[in-house]
Amino acid sequence: MKQRSLGNTGIQVSEIGFGAWQLGNEKDWGSMTDAAAIHLVSEALDTGCNFFDTAPNYGSGKSEELLGKAFKGKREQVVISSKCGHHQNGEQSFEPEKLIESVEGSLQRLQTDYLDSLLLHNPPFESLNGNSPQFEVLEKLKEQGKIRAYGASVDTGREMNELLNNTDSQVIEVMFNIFHQEPAAAIKAAERKGTGVIAKVPLDSGWLTGKYDTGSRFSGIRSRWSVEEIEQRGRLVEQVRSMIGNDIPMARAALQFILSHEEVSTVIPGAKDIQQFNENRSASEGSLSENIINQLREMWHEDIQDVNLPW
Repeated sequence: MKQRSLGNTGIQVSEIGFGAWQLGNEKDWGSMTDAAAIHLVSEALDTGCNFFDTAPNYGSGKSEELLGKAFKGKREQVVISSKCGHHQNGEQSFEPEKLIESVEGSLQRLQTDYLDSLLLHNPPFESLNGNSPQFEVLEKLKEQGKIRAYGASVDTGREMNELLNNTDSQVIEVMFNIFHQEPAAAIKAAERKGTGVIAKVPLDSGWLTGKYDTGSRFSGIRSRWSVEEIEQRGRLVEQVRSMIGNDIPMARAALQFILSHEEVSTVIPGAKDIQQFNENRSASEGSLSENIINQLREMWHEDIQDVNLPW
């Protein structure tokens, strides 16, 4: 697995990381036994994947617990990024004492005494400055050696710019994919500042795998889309397929599009089994042509940029 620098942190990360929202999260992802989850993480490690993204509210803490078990005796081999603000019990609170309590819980579940990266989990915009109580907590935790780097997980370039201009964030996680290219300029700005960038929602909640179309209907967390939004996304999927052709798996192309941005440190697709993980990992073995990359950028500018496309 190819590695990239996580900004100026001194941490090297696999360019294909492991999004761990699905571990222990039967409500949103379906059932997976604990043994299967631990085996999947171990298999990912064996392929050279070393970056794992989790949060206290993923599976009500079960994601962190399973990672902790999988990493036992292997802590020096992995880079763990977790979050705070969305808590194990489903509560959302960015009060300083709650954040400290959350981190202590994460450390316990992950069976470690430090996190490589800690991110505020989609915090209020007004807290995205270095003088906020939230960033004072992050700085204190870093001084105590409980975290190596900090920042926030956000959705937009506007939020990224606020972090870059007003905080000492070393890491920023942002939603970035073929359908959501708005943060591209801010991602370049992050590289200039030496801030590591984690690309989240890289497959647009499954749409960029090509397995959904205009006729798809959903239950669970994906039921958030209206029929009109499903049809809109389905048409965009057809456009992507026409650009990349039938010989390249769409998920691989979607991840390679993100990795064509050298400013991105790592991308964190989820996987329910080793087959899905290997499909994701294959994106690290090649690259998209410049022609396809330019077509995908042009599609976003012409057909998506000014359209409301809720994730």
